[in-house]
Amino acid sequence: MTAERVNPPGLSPPTGFSHAVVATGSHIVFLAGQTALDADGNVVGDSLPEQFARALTNLLAALTAAGGTASDLARVTVYVTDVAAYREHAAELGAIWRRSAGRDYPAMAVVQIVRLWDEQALVELDGFAVLDH
Repeated sequence: MTAERVNPPGLSPPTGFSHAVVATGSHIVFLAGQTALDADGNVVGDSLPEQFARALTNLLAALTAAGGTASDLARVTVYVTDVAAYREHAAELGAIWRRSAGRDYPAMAVVQIVRLWDEQALVELDGFAVLDH
């Protein structure tokens, strides 16, 4: 994928995301929402950072299986049950993202929701990627 991250000077400086991503490629991969489920279907991790790390690992595993890499991500939405907790752990979550996915940030949004499918889940990530192959 060729990706141009666009962050206009008239918008607030982005931290941990890009305002827009212009992506060119030949394949779009739509990634289903991923929570902190292990291979047996159990939610793992008691804290938001633990669950975020597992959900991101799961999202990247699905992307890798589809032939992509983290740098191919064009858009990610983060659904959380508690935005205040997300903001409280933002620095740690950012470090987890950078270790797993690098610094080529996709366009992102964080949305608070009432609950997720699995009641123990605190966070879910979905998105799409654009691949050249």
